[in-house]
Amino acid sequence: IMIYVGKGVSPLVSRWCVQALKTLQNRSHLPPQVNAVRWSSSDAPVPRITTHYTVHPRDKDLRWEGVEMERFADEADVVIVGGGPAGLSAAIRLKQLANAQEKELRVCLVEKASQIGAHTLSGACLEPSALNELIPDWKEKGAPLNTPVTEDRFAILTEKYRIPVPILPGLPMNNHGNYIVRLGHFVRWLGEQAEELGVEMYPGYAASEVLFHEDGSVKGIATNDVGIAKDGSPKDVFERGMELHAKVTIFGEGCHGHLAKQLYKHFNLRENCQPQTYAIGLKELWVIDEKKWKPGRVDHSVGWPLNRNTYGGSFLYHLNEGEPMVALGLVVGLDYSNPYLSPFREFQRWKHHPSVAPTLEGGSRIAYGARALNEGGFQSLPKLTFPGGLLIGCSPGFMNVPKIKGTHTAMKSGMLAAEAIFAKVTDESLQSETAGVHVPEYEQSLKKSWIWKELYAVRNIRPSFHNYFGLYGGMFYTGVFYWIFRGKEPWTLKHSGKDADQLKPAKDCTPIEYPKPDGKISFDLLSSVALSGTNHEGDQPPHLTLMDDSIPVAKNLAIYDGPEQRFCPAGVYEYVPLETGEGMRLQINAQNCVHCKTCDIKDPSQNINWVVPEGSGGPAYNGM
Repeated sequence: IMIYVGKGVSPLVSRWCVQALKTLQNRSHLPPQVNAVRWSSSDAPVPRITTHYTVHPRDKDLRWEGVEMERFADEADVVIVGGGPAGLSAAIRLKQLANAQEKELRVCLVEKASQIGAHTLSGACLEPSALNELIPDWKEKGAPLNTPVTEDRFAILTEKYRIPVPILPGLPMNNHGNYIVRLGHFVRWLGEQAEELGVEMYPGYAASEVLFHEDGSVKGIATNDVGIAKDGSPKDVFERGMELHAKVTIFGEGCHGHLAKQLYKHFNLRENCQPQTYAIGLKELWVIDEKKWKPGRVDHSVGWPLNRNTYGGSFLYHLNEGEPMVALGLVVGLDYSNPYLSPFREFQRWKHHPSVAPTLEGGSRIAYGARALNEGGFQSLPKLTFPGGLLIGCSPGFMNVPKIKGTHTAMKSGMLAAEAIFAKVTDESLQSETAGVHVPEYEQSLKKSWIWKELYAVRNIRPSFHNYFGLYGGMFYTGVFYWIFRGKEPWTLKHSGKDADQLKPAKDCTPIEYPKPDGKISFDLLSSVALSGTNHEGDQPPHLTLMDDSIPVAKNLAIYDGPEQRFCPAGVYEYVPLETGEGMRLQINAQNCVHCKTCDIKDPSQNINWVVPEGSGGPAYNGM
């Protein structure tokens, strides 16, 4: 077995391959009961929706008796989970510092996507402040920032009209000096810079478990096991994941990372902050008629098709990528209350607005995707450091909501983390109180940085939406207290609570009638998912796990009319009749999942737990 990473064979991967060969050799000596399809001593299988080992432990499953469960382990100085803007910025800064001071520092980065940037999705209008600090000569190095913003427009939409709103200097929506980018391409370029500096990159390896020392500090991570059948049994090709140990582990998984969720509980990191609140962003790329193409134009809007009490807005960006291309999308706050609302269908309806449809007519849609994003801001930031690790980027949530930008803050957080870690782990006189090194200096430096000032200034804009006038009350508050006072008001507003708690029972809400897609401007869900390139190994346990398989029908369907079949932007969840014809059951089409995490966030029962599938599974975005 030979796996090539970067410019040669990684020592970690080659050693893991030797371990894999040994495991395969041992497989021929396993007892016959390992391959028996049964859950217990009974011959009758127990029907389940969820078969994942995180819910049904393997040590209680007779099919796993005798299976070799030893994992290969390797050691690094720093391990980074997540190959997005934050994780890559941390990796680059670490190696810049190490190379400048001629210090040996092994930095390993694992990323669940098959290629760096393949799971990245954002608008995106990039503020280059952090990039200027990290790589000052980014233009000479060929960074794919090809479209400087030349025109900035904002409007309120009604069903038939567009009402322009002036963008005054100093308001968050002002994009002067920013660039419209395809963020996946930018992230791929960051990956190339990291690799040139000596960072060990491992795309296609999903971190599935946090490892701990005996003293409770973080030891590192383990990648997920592969070769598990859909029913939860081991295949003949089953292989354990590998362990990566480090002095410090950086968690930069992106919004609502599943390892970060575990860390919040283990270290009680959310004890002194408000619950995080989220939105879902849906996006498409189109190639349009060149006569309608305005490279550098940025359009934002609020209002229709959402009502005044549903937070959200739209974007339409004209890219300059060698062909007449636009990026467009709709963002919907996940604190909405009507279980009949479908963010995907709201997006499709929005494209028919008289101010949007003419741009798309005669064009062709070439890509689709969706991703959750943090909207809690300053009030919802958790404690960022703990013995052996720390949180960066959109994992804790540094997005500036009124700007609709988080890439610059994510990058800066990674850089600050790298600087604090480097100073600590290269200190020859360091005497750590725990086996995993604690770096509280990171959080201290972040609070002194422009990230903290920026998020504090806009802290009240998102929660100001929660008033009788909704959207319009929030806009009034922004105009008075941000534009005039620059966020210096002596109070901090609170969010309304967890998004999962905001849904009203279906009986108290009005069903929403959505128009049928016309196949020209609006489209159905499954043809959209096909454009995301999403693919998963079919014969593996669904990674959308249920803590209790009975709850979807008993609670979600009975009380909320099955909202997961509407808030999921990929058609993963559907209620289908039982084979007996009496009643319904939940069907999970895990192969459709675009890794947006919306189900884990919005499920009113908080019964869905998103975990990583086999490495490299998921969407295959090309510059989204």
